[in-house]
Amino acid sequence: MQHVDIVVIGAGQAGLSSAYHLRRLGLTAGRDFVVLDHSPRPGGAWQFRWPTLTYDRVHGMHALPGMELSEAGVEADPDRPSSGVVGDYFAAYENAFGLRVRRPVHVRAVREAPDDPRLLLVETSAGTWRTRGVVSAAGTWDRPFWPYFPGRRDFRGRQLHTADYPGPDSEAFADKRVVVIGAGTSAVQHLLEIGPVAAHTTWVTRREPLFREGPFGSEEGREAVARVEERVRDGLPPRSVVSVTGLPMNEAIRRARESGLLTRHPLFERITPEGVRWPDGHTVSADTLLWATGFRPVVAHLAPLRLREPAGGIALDGTRVIGDPRVHLVGYGPSASTIGANRAGRTAARGLLRLLGQDTASPAPEQRPYPVPLRGQPSPKDEGTGTAEGVLAGGAAVRNAVPVG
Repeated sequence: MQHVDIVVIGAGQAGLSSAYHLRRLGLTAGRDFVVLDHSPRPGGAWQFRWPTLTYDRVHGMHALPGMELSEAGVEADPDRPSSGVVGDYFAAYENAFGLRVRRPVHVRAVREAPDDPRLLLVETSAGTWRTRGVVSAAGTWDRPFWPYFPGRRDFRGRQLHTADYPGPDSEAFADKRVVVIGAGTSAVQHLLEIGPVAAHTTWVTRREPLFREGPFGSEEGREAVARVEERVRDGLPPRSVVSVTGLPMNEAIRRARESGLLTRHPLFERITPEGVRWPDGHTVSADTLLWATGFRPVVAHLAPLRLREPAGGIALDGTRVIGDPRVHLVGYGPSASTIGANRAGRTAARGLLRLLGQDTASPAPEQRPYPVPLRGQPSPKDEGTGTAEGVLAGGAAVRNAVPVG
């Protein structure tokens, strides 16, 4: 049995931000808090992204607090896979701030200590920690959402999810008839890649996609965050990013729409062995179904605490779980973005230190215990800090520290 004041679950952007702010507020990694990560190496969800998602195509990733990519000595070639760029950046960040992330560690459950209701037990593959507070920054990547449709098990072709997407060169797409399901950024990215190599593509969505023209400023971003925040405060499941921001229009998307590649069809009624069928009897034959239907928050490890509200979500006040102030969720709901995770990490760190009775008024200066080489590479930020991509970044889910059981 190990003892720490705070356990941080997850080492994606949300977890690293939380750990950074805990350290800046005077806590020591490994002694006062520990960061547990399910992934085999640094990089959060980015390390699992498909190879063709190069760094120049990343949709709005903001720098981690306290260190820009330009300070990390990372090769930020625009044509380099984002998995490598961000993985190297996160590794340099962990080293620079001495965060001592433990991996791979699989968190199985968080429950109240039977001998002391003030404490929590974090049960993992590496043993159990007794702690006074938990930051759950488990993200969504390990919980892909597969909607139920009649006949899905009977489909004779191949079914993939964005979480398994291998890139357009896969035999699943070359000269194949592909149906892409989903209205988010990932669905559009998949179609743009698959379109040139597939025999035929069909895009299916539940609702009409909303493409956003023009700039998306800080005011619009705050409104989007407020809409997600309201749902979370009421204990409702968080809405998807695209549902509040829309899909950003660019020249590639405009050309794809003009060519017919991004022609949207309403949702089908059922899946047949050969493809999909609509209520009016219309059918489309398919070799591959690609489900770009998003992800759900990974919170199963918190089930013993019974935090879910009747409406299905976990009610939060900021990052603090209303039903249990010892637990903070970062990267959930309004903080499910790279810039949102940065801010939420600070909120969670300060909230937990207040709970522990420690002063949070004067954080320590931003000092790095280990030297970091400087190479002057470009920052991973968007242009400005008030863009939709910055406030609610689509496609930037954080790899969680908890396997789906």
